[in-house]
Amino acid sequence: MRGLLARRMKFHLLGAFLVSMGSAALYKIGVAEPRKRAYEDFYRNYDPMKDFEAMKAAGVLESAPPK
Repeated sequence: MRGLLARRMKFHLLGAFLVSMGSAALYKIGVAEPRKRAYEDFYRNYDPMKDFEAMKAAGVLESAPPK
């Protein structure tokens, strides 16, 4: 029984470290990188003036009423 806490703590600290690093890597690969690619794809062909004109024509903007 002597040293049981220290032995188990080493095991649990190593396990917690590995699980947290694995979770961080999976989040980066599964969520962060696809999100970055989606933003890049969206803004690659984004035309803000075209979007503004579409919102203006739809009557969404109060400061720029449709003609």
